[in-house]
Amino acid sequence: MPLSWNEIKSRAMAFSREWMDAADEASQAKPFWIAFFEIFGITDKRVATFELNVRKLGTAHGFVDLFWPGMLLVEHKSRGKDLDLAFQQALDYFPGLPERDLPQIIIVCDFARFRVHRLATGEAVEFALKDLHKHIRQFGFIAGYKVQSIKAQDPVNIKAAERMGRLHDALKASGYTGHPLEVLLVRVLFCLFADDTGIFQPAQAFRAFIEERTAADGSDLGARLAQLFQTLNTEEPRRSPALDAQIATFPYINGKLFEEPLPMADFTAAMREALLDACALDWSAISPAIFGSLFQSIMDDKARRNLGAHYTSEENILKLIQPLFLDELRAEFQKVQGNRNRLFDFHKKLRTLTFFDPACGCGNFLVISYRELRELELDVLRASHELSGAAGQQSVDVHQLIGLNVDQFHGIEIEEFPAQIAQVALWLMDHQMNLRVSEEFGLYFARIPLRTSPRIVNGNALRLDWNEVLPAERCSFVLGNPPFVGAKLMNDAQREDTRAVFTGIDNAGLLDFVAAWYVKAAHYLHDENQLRVAFVSTNSIVQGEQVGVLWGWLLAQGIHIHFAHRTFSWSNEARGKAAVHCVIIGFGLEDRPGKRIYEYDDIRGEPHAVAAANINPYLVDASDVVLPRRSRPICKVPEIGIGNKPIDDGNYLFTPEERDAFVAREPASEKWFRRWLGSVEFLNGYERWCLWLGDCPPAELRAMPEAMKRVQAVKASRLASRSPPTQKLAATPTRFHVENMPTTPYLVLPEVSSERRPFIPFGFEQPSTLCSNLVKIAPGATLLHFGILSSTMHNAWVRTTCGRLESRYRYSKDIVYNNFPWPDLPAAPPELPKSSRDEKYEQNTAHPSVARSLSAIEIAAQGVLDARAKFQTGEHPASLADLYDPLTMPPELLKAHQKLDAAVDKAYEASGGKKSYKSDAERVAFLFELYQRQTSLLPAERPKPKRAGPKPSRSPR
Repeated sequence: MPLSWNEIKSRAMAFSREWMDAADEASQAKPFWIAFFEIFGITDKRVATFELNVRKLGTAHGFVDLFWPGMLLVEHKSRGKDLDLAFQQALDYFPGLPERDLPQIIIVCDFARFRVHRLATGEAVEFALKDLHKHIRQFGFIAGYKVQSIKAQDPVNIKAAERMGRLHDALKASGYTGHPLEVLLVRVLFCLFADDTGIFQPAQAFRAFIEERTAADGSDLGARLAQLFQTLNTEEPRRSPALDAQIATFPYINGKLFEEPLPMADFTAAMREALLDACALDWSAISPAIFGSLFQSIMDDKARRNLGAHYTSEENILKLIQPLFLDELRAEFQKVQGNRNRLFDFHKKLRTLTFFDPACGCGNFLVISYRELRELELDVLRASHELSGAAGQQSVDVHQLIGLNVDQFHGIEIEEFPAQIAQVALWLMDHQMNLRVSEEFGLYFARIPLRTSPRIVNGNALRLDWNEVLPAERCSFVLGNPPFVGAKLMNDAQREDTRAVFTGIDNAGLLDFVAAWYVKAAHYLHDENQLRVAFVSTNSIVQGEQVGVLWGWLLAQGIHIHFAHRTFSWSNEARGKAAVHCVIIGFGLEDRPGKRIYEYDDIRGEPHAVAAANINPYLVDASDVVLPRRSRPICKVPEIGIGNKPIDDGNYLFTPEERDAFVAREPASEKWFRRWLGSVEFLNGYERWCLWLGDCPPAELRAMPEAMKRVQAVKASRLASRSPPTQKLAATPTRFHVENMPTTPYLVLPEVSSERRPFIPFGFEQPSTLCSNLVKIAPGATLLHFGILSSTMHNAWVRTTCGRLESRYRYSKDIVYNNFPWPDLPAAPPELPKSSRDEKYEQNTAHPSVARSLSAIEIAAQGVLDARAKFQTGEHPASLADLYDPLTMPPELLKAHQKLDAAVDKAYEASGGKKSYKSDAERVAFLFELYQRQTSLLPAERPKPKRAGPKPSRSPR
């Protein structure tokens, strides 16, 4: 093991005294540097090469005074010589060195002075020989103290994965595939990391072993690696005395990492070069938190093309673990840090905590959680150190003080390779944190050989009994990022996996794959402890029909939501960024105080926390309401339905050009064409036409041969269908499957609209226009209805409760419209003139102020229509998509909507609403209260429900 800093500093002071009079480069430089390495306990002459012959630019040659490939280059001069010139001379050697051998540090020295140049940062530090002990940490990399800032988004992570990828490809091409290849790469990963973090001594021992003990053509590399792996799995006393001296210096690792015998891999010269290229990177800078996912991606050709696109960023992991446990632990530490006994008990508590990720992948959530806990433990050790009166003491034996370990972490992963990576990543993070402790307290600390292991089970989390991995009564926190697969996109195996999990849940076929982890977690929760859960999910499980199915069941199990991140963009910083709209939900059986909702003004921005009395399944501060499917509105408003559904195989639908060509061939058909609108046509102003023959007299129809061809084609397509109801429709080929043709003006509600729009554009159409089934229509709707539906109040309700098509809003009748709580609306004939509106509403409402508010809504609604109309004519008429694009929305239209919002809010104020709202969440919270009053579905106070029966029996594997 490396020496302690106290010992190194003492040796540095002795070195300075011994060499204080040295001056001649020729006779004294080599022994000077041999003695210098002995400061750090390194006496092996293989670490560095003296007087290495290197070609400079052109044909000139030079001799490097001391060279440690990939680590260090020293240019030494006699006392008093120019160090600037020495540094330039050192740089002149670079063209003659292989790229992977280029040093990280250049030292120039004239016995009396050292100047240390760190090439990666450009930093240079100069000091006198007599002050070497004060600057000795500059050379920590020699002793194995290589502590540095680990940045998840550092390009070195991707570069490392790419180099491992080249090695993987070469081995795979040679026929070395499957499980042996995966295990071999995991072992190589560990060795590369150990080479740069002090586990192997001296530093770069693995690289030196490859360079010095294997043939350049790679012919014996497989056998030599097998010998090394066997050595790493053998305790020192049990090793053969005849073992190669260089291999014998490697430590015993244990942890079963090197236990399994592997078939021999056949290497070539190129494959050996690929391994040495990987050795050349500084693996101490690699982030175990994200490298696992990058490393996994090298195994998949498609993922390789988008390397790094799917790892979970550290920032997003912290969004989950901070409110789940870290913030609370930090707050507790702040309270106890000044009391030695309470601090001791808190430290013991940290050791008892256990963490379980039932979809752990490469272990990102577990690794970051472990790192943050070790950071907290380091703060505990600092505070204990100060309270014990040892502050200022240079070295403390922390071997017995560190309590946290990787055996507190458990996971399930369905694929073998990432499961192995997760285990190794936790070990790597453990060692990085041990180096932090060593740096802090001055005594080297490493857990080698590995005595403890995380429990990462390779299995199907939806088939396994989670209690077999970690009994619920011993679990503190369940966390993770289960897979995102939509209900309609699951494969047969996934459907089979969920079938047993969803037993007893009505309409479970509507649920996305991720919902199965919520259900499994609800069964796993233990009544006798305070186990808490938090998952990242697509936001689909808190929208639309899935809410009633999933959360209706979860609430019946006694589940309470403790915190929630409302919809945000879940992305990362790697190339080919992948993003999806997600939520984070923390929950458990305990109804905890201090609930928090994390709001996003911009889904790609930073959240702000808002205190909540309760968090319901729609992630708003309101009672636990679950909206059911309703066939009729809860208020006295016009019913809505879909437009027309032709089932015509496209035979009755025409573009303007197609219609004109058809009419040219069949002039009598012109009067039977009707304008046709779906969501796309309505929003974008596209022109389409429908040949509606349902009202055409038979004799007139028979006189139009081109039209008859269309009728015949529709009949044939319906008969060819596999659906019996569609086949039945062939008997009436001029009629549509669904016909909805109002005789008076009606309101159009597009079924799908972009999530970027601040308002969903609704509008009125005349009876001469036919609408498709891709819009909803509301016959009998008035300006008043249009105004309320076009308001921010209703749009906030839509954004919270509707389902999504990809990320776009999908407006529904049964969930969104029929459950929407309207203000008190009187029945009134729409044909009254504007001047009569106040009187009209005053005759039908008890409060004149309400009457004035309703009248104001109609006036403001007309203002919105008038503002639109100004831009919908002329040489370049604007479509609704143009008008409601947030980048092109006219200020005049925005102002009209703001006036409408004020009028609508005023109308709701009489029902207990506010004069103004800070966010959509505030509006929706009020609407849920109003919904409860109008429906009386649930009492204001929900009693704690009983658990819904026994847990299901364990599913077969």
